[in-house]
Amino acid sequence: MATQSEIEALYDWVHLFHPLRSGDYADFSCAFFDGNFNQTLAVAQTAKHQWVLDGLRFQPVDRILDVGCGWGPVLNAVRKRGGKALGLTLSSAQARYCAAKGLNVSLQDWKTVRPFTLGVFNGVISIGAFEHFCSMDEYIQGIQDSIYRDFFAFCAQVLPVGGRLFLQTMTWGKEVPDPKRLSLTAPEGTPERILARLNKFYPGSWLPSGKAQIIAAASDYFHFLHSSNGRLDYIETLTRWGNDSGKLLKPFRLPKALWGVARLFPRFCFEADFRVQIESARRNDQQVCFQREIMSHERMFFERT
Repeated sequence: MATQSEIEALYDWVHLFHPLRSGDYADFSCAFFDGNFNQTLAVAQTAKHQWVLDGLRFQPVDRILDVGCGWGPVLNAVRKRGGKALGLTLSSAQARYCAAKGLNVSLQDWKTVRPFTLGVFNGVISIGAFEHFCSMDEYIQGIQDSIYRDFFAFCAQVLPVGGRLFLQTMTWGKEVPDPKRLSLTAPEGTPERILARLNKFYPGSWLPSGKAQIIAAASDYFHFLHSSNGRLDYIETLTRWGNDSGKLLKPFRLPKALWGVARLFPRFCFEADFRVQIESARRNDQQVCFQREIMSHERMFFERT
């Protein structure tokens, strides 16, 4: 699993720009357009929160656990609908942001949390965190399935029978790549080079092979209900983020954006991996992977058995 330092190597610098570009409680994951690409990104992200909570059969008195809560969009959605939520994150910047917004968040790794200390929840949500749960090295060691089973066991311990789990994650697309072939010196435009950069962009992270692997890992504790593929929605989401980057140049945002650039300048000068992260973002590697079906995306509902 990506360590706290690896998570912060990405999300703590993204924190300097993404909420500034996308607004309060910014989602850093795929929106739910549901075939309607005429709606705004903000509307599609809100639609995702409502769709997820409805899928969990959410009631105003419910208590929800959000594993990998980011900047708190789900926590805020639960609060607005009258529930209570606890978020877990490994990014100290995200934890401080959520706390400043009055959200209940804990800087903890689900792998080291003792479930009984959290109590019982009516539902569990994990959006965009599952892809960080297994590293490339752990995949090579052959323990990916075991890690995923441990996650579902953790979720089962904090849910009653009949409680529901929503999981949203990127997956590999048409085939699982060979990690030994990934190289920053591979020919430009090849999957090997693109994925080598993405491996630096998302350090300590390796994707699940697909929906079948996830369902199998959950099967000892959860019944799979249904899913929705989000590959096209993610392409649209990434396109909208790119279009929204111009908002950073607005007069009331520009000083903060320039301050963020100034803070990161030493890292750009002295950290090779950070320069690769920036290059990956500049080349839209993630969007290219979705377009070429190197990667896919699943939104899945489960029920505790």
